[in-house]
Parts: sequence; C-alpha cells; structure tokens
Amino acid sequence: MRKLKPSALLLLLLFFSLIFNVEVPAQADIGRRTTAITYPLNERVDIQFRGTTRFPRMSGRAIVRRTARNGTEITVLVSKMPRPFELGRGYATYVLWAISPEGQVDNLGEIKRRGFFEFDSKIDVTTRLQTFALIITAEPHFLVKRPSQEIMLENLNPVARSGRQLTTAASVQYFGNTSDYFRDARTPEIAEIDYSRTPSTVLQAKQAIALARFAGAERDAPEQLNEAETLLNNAEEAWRAGRKEDEVDITARRAISTAVNAEQLAYERAEARRQRNEQIRADAEMQRVEDRLARAQDEIADLKRQLADETRSRELSQRDVENYLKQIRDLRAENGKLREDLGRVQLEATNAKARLDAIDLQQREAEQQRQREARLNALQANEGALMQALRRHGTVSKSERGIILTLPESFWSSARSTDFAPGADNRLTAIGQILSENPDYRIEIESHTDNQGTPSELESLTERRSRAIAERLSVFGIPNNRMEPRGLGASIPVAPNNTNANRARNRRVHVIMVPVI
Repeated sequence: MRKLKPSALLLLLLFFSLIFNVEVPAQADIGRRTTAITYPLNERVDIQFRGTTRFPRMSGRAIVRRTARNGTEITVLVSKMPRPFELGRGYATYVLWAISPEGQVDNLGEIKRRGFFEFDSKIDVTTRLQTFALIITAEPHFLVKRPSQEIMLENLNPVARSGRQLTTAASVQYFGNTSDYFRDARTPEIAEIDYSRTPSTVLQAKQAIALARFAGAERDAPEQLNEAETLLNNAEEAWRAGRKEDEVDITARRAISTAVNAEQLAYERAEARRQRNEQIRADAEMQRVEDRLARAQDEIADLKRQLADETRSRELSQRDVENYLKQIRDLRAENGKLREDLGRVQLEATNAKARLDAIDLQQREAEQQRQREARLNALQANEGALMQALRRHGTVSKSERGIILTLPESFWSSARSTDFAPGADNRLTAIGQILSENPDYRIEIESHTDNQGTPSELESLTERRSRAIAERLSVFGIPNNRMEPRGLGASIPVAPNNTNANRARNRRVHVIMVPVI
C-alpha cells in the first residue's frame, strides 16, 4: 500500500475532524410551505426534491404513479443523506411523509440507514391520497405520528412524462411536531462511539422508550413500558451475542411498537384523569350551589314561620291593630336605619382591618427578606473559607445546586465494599466537624459507581454507601432531617466505562451542601 505524504495525511485528519465535530445550528421553529401536487390517473410523474437549509447538500427524486387499484405508488431515491445523530439528540432514522392541503399527514415509511457516512437509499410505498406534498424528516423512530421540525427534503414542482401541465394546490403549510421533548434536558444522546455498528432499530427503540417515559408511561402505562424495555434489552443482548440481523431487527421493532402503545396509552389515561378531575370539580361546585340553595330555602321557611306568628298575633289583638301597626312601622324604620348604620360601621371596620393586615404583611415580608439577605450574605462571606476547608478532604466545586465535595474511591476498602478504608474515619470526622459548624446548609449525599454489575445491584451498593456516610456524619450532631442520602448506581457517569481509570472516576460520592435560605 502506498504511504501518504505528511501533508496529505494532515488534510485527511482535518477532514474527519470536521465531519465528527462540526455543530449544525438548529432549524428555526417557523412554519414551512411546500407545493401539494394533484397526480393524474395512470400517468408517471417525476418529482425533484431540494434540501432545506438544515442540509442543503442533500438531494433526491421521486417517481409517482396513481392507479385505480393500488392508490398512488411512490418510489423515492435520496442521495447524500447524513447520519441522523449529526442533527443532535433524539434522532435515529428518516421518515417519508405525505401531507394533504387539508392537513392530513401520512407516515409512508422509514428510509433506512446505509453505512456510516453519507448514504443513498431507496423506498417504494403507496398512499390513498391523490393531492399531497412529500417531505423527508429526521425522527426518533419510524412509528411517529407527526413529522418533526428536522425537515431534510421537500418536493419541487412536478414534471409529467407527457409534458402537460399538472395541477398544483395551494402551498401546504406545516409546523412539524411542536412537542417540547426535543428541547428537554431529559432527551438522551444516542450518538454513540459505535454508532456505525449499532443497529438503527435499537437506537430507535431507545428513543421510543424515552418518548413513552416523557409522556408519563411510568405512571399511566407501566406494564407496556416494562414490556418495551424488556424487548429492547433482548434486542441489545441478541445484537451483542452476534445473532442474525433480522432477529435483532424484529425484536427491536416490537420494542418500538410496544413503546408507542405505552406512549399513546399514557396520553389517553392522563387525558381521562384530567376529565375526571374536571368532573369532580364540577360536581363539587354543583354541591356548593345546592347547599347555598338549601340554606336560602331554610331562611325563607323561617321567615314564613315568623310571618305566620305575626299574623296569628295580629288576629288575637285586633283591637290594638292600629297601635301595633304603627309600632311595627316605627320599629322597622328604626331597624332599617340601624342595619344601614351597622353595615356602614362593619364596612369601615373591614376596610380598616384590611389596611392593618396589609401593613403588617408588608412589615413581615420586609423582615423576612432582610433575614434572608443577611443569611445569604453570611453564607457567601464564609463560602471561600468553607470550600478551602473542604478541599483537604476531596475535590471541591460549586454549581447552581451548591458546594459539591467529591469523595474519591479511596474512602472504601474495595470497589464493591461498603466498609470504610483505614484512615477514612479521621477524614469523615473532620468533614462532620465542618458540616456541623455550618448549619445553614442542607446536605445531599449522592453515591455513584461504574457499570460493572446489574442495575439493581449497583443501585443497592450506592444506596448503602450513601447511608453509611450519613450514619457516620449523624454522630457529630447533624440531624437526619438535614441529610438526604441517595444511591444513583451507574446512571450518571462522568466518563465512559471503557477503561479502569474511567471506571475509577465513576466510582465517587458527592457531598452537596445546599444553602437553606
């Protein structure tokens, strides 16, 4: 094999660096338009695609023929399609869509990945639509119901083989999937180092499960979600064991379908719960109205009884009726005046009390604000000395959560032990003394480890480690309600678990001091 010159080798390395490290700006969240085409019966029509500003280097073409028997047959050929993970987190494949002018959206099928770099592909599909626009989008999996905003290709005006002018509808406007999922911090990254070897359907299954979790399937569709996760694990194990590609693909696609069912069921049950809550609130309001009506009816009945008593008294004292009537009129007039006076006094008293309450509230809020600011200033003034004192016992950093003390693996007697190493007691004694002298901080103890073991074993190990540290710190007078130990297993690595050194970095304990203001 002929050796490359140093200059040529440098250019080749620069080329690969640009491919793997360039960051493409996200497509603007605005409405897009493309032309909807009315396809004539039994005539072949050629369609050209153009790449959007997302990846303008892409290109494609389609051959469309509408038949009376099979609907509209479509053959799409695309070129220079990038790897989906270049678009960012959340995307694992491509999907071809047909969109009618009335807004009907038809998922025509997945355009499967071919190779690691830019690839060409072909797909043959059919649709019942007669007038529609064609677009290609990047998606988390192939069973999505609405197109995402990552629009890669859209059709141009058609050309009929006969040369005659075809009918085009008004431009189709679409906004894509406006879900916050693709902008959510929980959206997992799938651009793995072995992306070229990982089956596309496995990556899609991961995203389908993530979408189901985002929809609330852990609460509203746990059985379906567990089934999808089991199928994904089976697919990954089969892939790692070198099973046939078709076997892995079938299992992964079952995982995708099950996760989509879990996502839909979660949305349906959440909506049903919302409607039930609305009905409960409406029933409660109706009950309150009925209670008020019953009280009003009781008052009316009481007034009627009073009126009957007055009538009986008047009948018994017919002789003195005029005098009683005059007295009654005078008393009523006086009562009316007293009611007016009483109402006025009550209104004035209510207004005065409201003003006093407002003044008292402002004073309390001002005092509370002054106290908070004083505590915050004191904490900030002491923060440097506190961090300096903690650095003698581990790595210290600061984040929006608070001051983070990272205890190294050397605190434990072995990589899977919950027993402290010799000398750890002295260090914990010093740390406990520092924490007890700073009571204005809440303490969160988070234990992490590498991925060597089952998730349940790793979670149990880190849970016991964090509790062991909390129990030791409680000896120094730190109340348990001030500490919150948590075991997070291997769920949040700081480095890939591919070397002994990286696994050692992942085996760590964070003691987080959160200010209580």
